[in-house]
Amino acid sequence: MNIAVRYYTKTGNTKRLAEAVAKAVGVQALPISTPISEPVDILFLGNSYYAFSIDPEVRDFIRSLDGKKVGRIVNFGSAAMLNSTWKKVKAEADKAGVTMDEREFHCRGEFKGIHKGRPNDADLAAAAAFAKSVAGK
Repeated sequence: MNIAVRYYTKTGNTKRLAEAVAKAVGVQALPISTPISEPVDILFLGNSYYAFSIDPEVRDFIRSLDGKKVGRIVNFGSAAMLNSTWKKVKAEADKAGVTMDEREFHCRGEFKGIHKGRPNDADLAAAAAFAKSVAGK
């Protein structure tokens, strides 16, 4: 099974989660500026809310995906105040013709002192366990 991990972050929280996910499934976490060049069965996509939506760079990355090259997107991320970005990512995935997995990982993330220290070690371990579960490892 081919797996890729891509992420977008402004604070570093999502990068930390992406690195835990990638290590758990034996691949490298790369920013969304690195395109998907080979077919993948699972694309773990890390992102968060910025100004109440996904960042335009995340939207553009999803729109650039080829539904014949990407089997499915598995969403993950963190947020200080809002819940997951799953619905926003799914809306873009639908437009791109890419399947969106119903499962996702979401935890609290630190922002301007709120949820200080998150994601923490327990969150990173939970993200890794989630990734292994999805990947069947």
